[in-house]
Amino acid sequence: MSTKNSGVGVLDKAAAILNTLEAGPHSLAELVAATGIARPTAHRLAVALEFHRYVARDLSGRFVLGPRSAELGAAAGEDRLLAAAAPALAALRDATGESAQLYKRQGDQRICVAVAERLSGLRDSVPVGAALTMQAGSAAQILLAWEDSEKIHRGVAGARFTAAQLAADRRRGWAQSVGEREAGVTSVSAPVRGPNGKVIAAVSISGPIERLGRQPGRIHAAAVVATAARLSEYLARE
Repeated sequence: MSTKNSGVGVLDKAAAILNTLEAGPHSLAELVAATGIARPTAHRLAVALEFHRYVARDLSGRFVLGPRSAELGAAAGEDRLLAAAAPALAALRDATGESAQLYKRQGDQRICVAVAERLSGLRDSVPVGAALTMQAGSAAQILLAWEDSEKIHRGVAGARFTAAQLAADRRRGWAQSVGEREAGVTSVSAPVRGPNGKVIAAVSISGPIERLGRQPGRIHAAAVVATAARLSEYLARE
């Protein structure tokens, strides 16, 4: 067990168990050997952590990290994403001259969680907290495109895009839409991935057809993809 301690013995031992389980499943005997904690204490703490869902058991009865650990990790990742999103979206807005947004999926909607608004002229204004449809728009395509086939099948029912379009989005790594969500508005989006590689958000730019044209991806896909990649790389760091 690590010689570093907080002075609160029971917490230090619980932390030692969780740190050990980061490496993978451990039997009770393996936990005792790895942490140096007495067997009865290790068992009592592991079972208590299991009660609170920080620890679970695999099919062989070995201790593994539980779902609560993942939930806290996701929450921490979301805070980190929002902290990094503001400067990233501002840079994307400045590079493209268009409003930039970050969307996350919430059930059957996508929520705008960060915005860098175009400073002047005609713009597509989406306020933070706005709930938009998952059935239209390039961000909706991105948030659905990497789901499993059953979810994609359900998601495209009644949507303004098709499963074939989502397959094309996956191949090229970005999506575009022209008048899907709102007449006269075009957008380009790319995926932000969490440390596990799962798509957790979509970076977008949007604006009027008069400025972006009917193939907005030809102009702005590279900048949008680069911004999404930077955010993904940031989340992958310790």
